[in-house]
Amino acid sequence: MALIRFNKPYGVLSQFTDKGSETARATLSDFIAMPNVYPAGRLDRDSEGLLLLTDDGALQARIADPRFKLPKTYLVQVEGVPDSGALNALRRGVTLNDGPTRPAKAEAIAPPELWPRDPPVRYRKTVADSWLRLTITEGRNRQVRRMTAAVGHPTLRLVRWSVGEWTIAGLGQGQWDAV
Repeated sequence: MALIRFNKPYGVLSQFTDKGSETARATLSDFIAMPNVYPAGRLDRDSEGLLLLTDDGALQARIADPRFKLPKTYLVQVEGVPDSGALNALRRGVTLNDGPTRPAKAEAIAPPELWPRDPPVRYRKTVADSWLRLTITEGRNRQVRRMTAAVGHPTLRLVRWSVGEWTIAGLGQGQWDAV
């Protein structure tokens, strides 16, 4: 059984081929040359961080299936500075267009030491930004981005730090290892 931790860069698709695009986009095959492994879950093209890949179908399902409530922790740069009301709303769960979310762990954090993003996040002199650590136990489409927007703080940068017991600690951007 193979299990791979991959620190997915911004702009990379969470699949090995790019079908349906007229211009070539970066895919997992540009970084990982191991046959017969598949992503356990997805990470949007405009998100960064931990993507797990495996050749074990049962493990892939356990990691990706929301029924198992595997916690996923994100470092989220948001527009503005969320107050206690916004953080408490995330902790209670927010209502999105596809229903209420499960309660999340949410805390304001100091800016983390991360690799530079290419392209960089747009800086606006008149609008402050801040960082959150957000842990969720479900995985709806673009959920973290929709949650922060629902409390009035759109996401500027999204980095998945961990899934369950696995983290990207020690992996540089675009690097992978087998665990």
